[in-house]
Amino acid sequence: MKPLSVVLRKMARHRHGWLAALAVLLLCPGLPAAAQGAPTEREPLQLASVHAAIAYLDTGEQVVSKRADIPVPIASLTKLMTALVVVESGEPLDEWLTIVPRQHFVGKNAFSRMRVDSRLPRGELVRLALMSSENLATYVLAHHHPGGRAALIAAMNARAAELGMAQTRFVDSSGLSVENVSTASDLLKLAAAANEHEVIREYSTTHLHTAHFRAPRYTKGYANTNPLVVHSKWDVHLSKTGYLVEAGRCLLMVAQMEGRPVALVFLNSQGRRTPLGDAGRFRRWLADGKGGSIAAAAQAYEHEVGARLDEGGNRLD
Repeated sequence: MKPLSVVLRKMARHRHGWLAALAVLLLCPGLPAAAQGAPTEREPLQLASVHAAIAYLDTGEQVVSKRADIPVPIASLTKLMTALVVVESGEPLDEWLTIVPRQHFVGKNAFSRMRVDSRLPRGELVRLALMSSENLATYVLAHHHPGGRAALIAAMNARAAELGMAQTRFVDSSGLSVENVSTASDLLKLAAAANEHEVIREYSTTHLHTAHFRAPRYTKGYANTNPLVVHSKWDVHLSKTGYLVEAGRCLLMVAQMEGRPVALVFLNSQGRRTPLGDAGRFRRWLADGKGGSIAAAAQAYEHEVGARLDEGGNRLD
């Protein structure tokens, strides 16, 4: 088929042809964009994450669904629900809380630079939990929640039920347990709810932060685990990363794309930067329709894990 621009030029050469050309443009307002190179057909989007779900937050329209309804461990994405419950509890964010030691054994990711018995405001603990995935911070938040740790976890599960997250379950506030499970589709609902809170958006996208502790006085510097929050080509509104061996690399993010807020969830990727690459591939696919390419190792991991899931009878969306 000849390009529209060629057809219009030929039409215009004939007597009264310019009128016909003008009619085409007026009656088919979408055609000029196609003539300028906008994609008419999109290639299949290539994603390295085993599970993915992407939706426009302004309409709720889900545009990507890849094994999006299979419950899997979600690691530190858990902390976004912890933050949501703490913020919505109405407990003062400026209240100084004592850093307490864990009362139960944690076999992985237990290191913390916070000193036991020092103090930090509740809001600062939420910030560190979101931006830097500080595990002890979420334990302290749970300890000081009205009713204690059990009450916070119960509230997290209740809030999930309110949001319609039917395949989600929490047993701890940090995400260190593999029994904290959800689906990519369920997590889109959490992303939408958390994105309604300015304080959660701010805390989760803080790039660098210095926490000022009391009793004793000392400071600690923290950095965001998602480099896209300061990337010049990204406008990130909400962010949370996660990792456990059993969960792989995970990412939940809300970003402005093509003038609209988009929620992205990627679960179980190989490699720290793989879910970030999936986010970039989607953004480019949205702009030009190109499916992108995946590194061989990440692709092999996705194929291996995905094949096991699909052969096990789970639905491939």
